[in-house]
Amino acid sequence: MTPSPALPRRALVLGLARTGEAVARVLARRGVAVTAADRKAVDAARAAALAAAGVVVRAGADDPAVLAGMDLVVPSPGVPADAPVLTAAVARGIPVWSEIELAFRLLSCPIVAITGTNGKSTTTSLVGLALARSGRRTFTGGNLGTPLVAAAAAEPPPEIAVAEVSSFQLEWVTRFRPRVAALLNLTPNHLDRHPTFAAYRDAKARVFAAQTPDDAAVLNRDDAETWRLASGLRARVVPFGAAPAETGAWLADGGVAVRLPGGGEERYDLGRTRLRGRHNVENVMAAATVARLAGATPAAVQEAIDGLEPLPHRLELVAERAGVRWIDDSKATNAGAAARSVEAVAGPVILLAGGLDKAGGYDPLVARARGKVRLAVAFGTAREAIATALTGGGVPVETVATLGEAVRRAADEAAPGDTVLLAPACASFDQFTDYAARGRAFRAAVEALP
Repeated sequence: MTPSPALPRRALVLGLARTGEAVARVLARRGVAVTAADRKAVDAARAAALAAAGVVVRAGADDPAVLAGMDLVVPSPGVPADAPVLTAAVARGIPVWSEIELAFRLLSCPIVAITGTNGKSTTTSLVGLALARSGRRTFTGGNLGTPLVAAAAAEPPPEIAVAEVSSFQLEWVTRFRPRVAALLNLTPNHLDRHPTFAAYRDAKARVFAAQTPDDAAVLNRDDAETWRLASGLRARVVPFGAAPAETGAWLADGGVAVRLPGGGEERYDLGRTRLRGRHNVENVMAAATVARLAGATPAAVQEAIDGLEPLPHRLELVAERAGVRWIDDSKATNAGAAARSVEAVAGPVILLAGGLDKAGGYDPLVARARGKVRLAVAFGTAREAIATALTGGGVPVETVATLGEAVRRAADEAAPGDTVLLAPACASFDQFTDYAARGRAFRAAVEALP
């Protein structure tokens, strides 16, 4: 098969996790000669399946030599922008596209893109559900699950695609143009990857870079760092926030009001939603605005608000034992998200926090924990840094090595009326493959308690 004129003849895919494998398969299916390189060993069965699909697998290869003869490089999100292969590709003039850039070039349907430090997955799920309930053939995925590029292989093809996108995915976009893009909030995050908060913010802002005045940009008016971007965008800016505005979404009588440009005011009830916490009210405001701009009906938006189940590992009630509630918010992988978790649950709280430090600091968590967290148990490689920050804020802290030890210590300390909250404020990669594995380990440890 000859590749589409829009695609190169030979492509290098860097990284063979979920995204890399999806990219390799989609490109190979379209006639591109694909080499997939990963610095780690690749399971023999996976390597054989990829070879059968026409992909050449280069395990243990991550040096510039793999660029020989390549017309395109597609890095997985986990590959940093300063990796030697990517630096060499740029120096040689070889195009580098992120997976979402490739997906945009292959898809013929409109794309809705949602980014921000926190709340992306819930907001994306709400928007996707509202569009599906409106009768649209909807792809919902991206960073929260199925890679966006998989939509290009779907049969029948989607009528609209809704994607959570991360700062890592936005590093290598040029033409990526969502018809509706949303930036939910910005707090320091991934500073172990981005050199500064400004670099992280600028990567997030690239979601709007290719938009035109025919597109819509949905921004959090109450988040200063996010709202600062509004004046520089070409798209129509539609805000959401607590106070009423001419257009956008705001809080109204215990629910959410939405007014689209040129339209009348709509009201959405929050009385039946199962999403907990003030931060989820913000997510609903953003989702209702995005969904309506993308063509969802008001009735379908309300159905989505009423019907969406809380996503796993996001303020998920794991157990209630002897009057103590055990809640899994393993997805709270930065200090801002952990602070929102503490705010959302009933006190007093025993907080379990720890993992791999992301270099963003813990100030937001300290501010929320003071006076509400009666004990924090810090674990993992970041435990000393967390302990120092929380102790300095007047929060009692103990340190242990592992999450299992933290659960057992919390069980010893907990009394009826307490909430034991896993809100790590850190990445999981010191001891777990991802936040979901950490959440499952938390549940297993709670269930194993005597």
